[in-house]
Amino acid sequence: MSNELPIIVGLDIGTTKIAAIAGRKNEFGKLEILGFGKANSTGVQHGQVLNIEQTINAIHMALKNCYESNPDLEISEVYVGIAGHHIKSLQTRGDIVRQDSENEISQLEIEMLIENQRKTFIPAGDQIIDVIPQEFTVDNIQNISNPIGYNGVKVGANFHIITGDRNAIRNINRAVDKSGLKTKDLVLQPLASASAVMHELDMEAGVAILDIGGGTSDLAVFYEGILKHTAVIPFGGENITNDIKTGLGVLKQQAEAMKVQFGSALADEAKANAFITIPGMNGMPAKEISVKNLANIIQARMGEILDFVTYHLKQVGLDSRVLNGGIILTGGGSQLKHLIQLTEFSTGLYARIGYPNAHLAPNHIDELNKPMYSTCIGLILKGCSDYEHKHKEFQKTFNRVEVPGQLVKETVEPKAVEFVEEKINTKARKGIKFWDKFKNNLLELFKEEGDQDLR
Repeated sequence: MSNELPIIVGLDIGTTKIAAIAGRKNEFGKLEILGFGKANSTGVQHGQVLNIEQTINAIHMALKNCYESNPDLEISEVYVGIAGHHIKSLQTRGDIVRQDSENEISQLEIEMLIENQRKTFIPAGDQIIDVIPQEFTVDNIQNISNPIGYNGVKVGANFHIITGDRNAIRNINRAVDKSGLKTKDLVLQPLASASAVMHELDMEAGVAILDIGGGTSDLAVFYEGILKHTAVIPFGGENITNDIKTGLGVLKQQAEAMKVQFGSALADEAKANAFITIPGMNGMPAKEISVKNLANIIQARMGEILDFVTYHLKQVGLDSRVLNGGIILTGGGSQLKHLIQLTEFSTGLYARIGYPNAHLAPNHIDELNKPMYSTCIGLILKGCSDYEHKHKEFQKTFNRVEVPGQLVKETVEPKAVEFVEEKINTKARKGIKFWDKFKNNLLELFKEEGDQDLR
């Protein structure tokens, strides 16, 4: 593993959970996870930080769990995801006449072109989060993906500008600052999720990424290698849970459990004669809930989310005839049964679930394969991209941190125990302390049948 590469930490501040994951690219270009922690989120609603104190406590808990997974970690800077109703986007065009047209176009000129777009007029109270160049032009040459090295008098580009409410952005930054961290960059959540679950071929074919979170569902649409559209849909998994709670007259906790265990996004697939028994409160009789009714409620809300997707795709002229890559569903809400069938029926697009494992090194724990961690893994990839392509200044010296035992899925036979203990002793002599802490965990693992996650 290269010791030159920085450790990047992604912090996903969601409506239902806050996740902190630390990772670094290995020599094969894959992410090795060096720390992982999560906590329940209480101060966030519909993707926006409302209660800063509660959010700070949840961040502290996620960081505590991350440090427990790897005591040698030092976390000071984080890449943070941003979503919420307040997120908007607009298209702009910018050009500059080059002062030195004798030489090839440089990175500095492209950065100047991008920086000029930050002066774009936006409504009072909003703030520009990101300026994303789409296709470039040099003089009369159109549709250039990277103009560096070209020669010409004038260089220009179309831009996708993402804006957000100034107060909402301030609340995120304050929560992160008061947690003792520095925000390295704010990244739009659907773009982070897209980078974790999407391949270059998807971008070329045309694909829509729908990240179904707790408070919002985030949409990013790519076509011919270019980001064409982003949108935040103001409904997510929490809305479905609240619909079940109200519609069936149960507690929120019961509604969430029923959604996860028995829920289906297609009422036609639910058994008409199946019932769930909910215990009565305070001596009241038990309640019988129809699985069919539960599916009807879920389908109604999921159908509404997918109607928004269809609307946005039509707005930008990208429908089922154009997006050959279909739609990739990710986020915690994507794991609903029969959601793929409902999505294909509602949008007319081929659908599949996006897992964030394509960029991970093969020894990661299974927990990180879940779509709910797509945003967090994508934030780490954004940090790696900044380091590799934009040459931002990173700290020059990094402590060597090994991947700790319980973040690695071991597949070791019992007869290899002596060998593992020998490795542990060798590493201890080198001054790496945390292996001793996990030694008992490893030995316990060998007693169990099959592969188990060490947590």
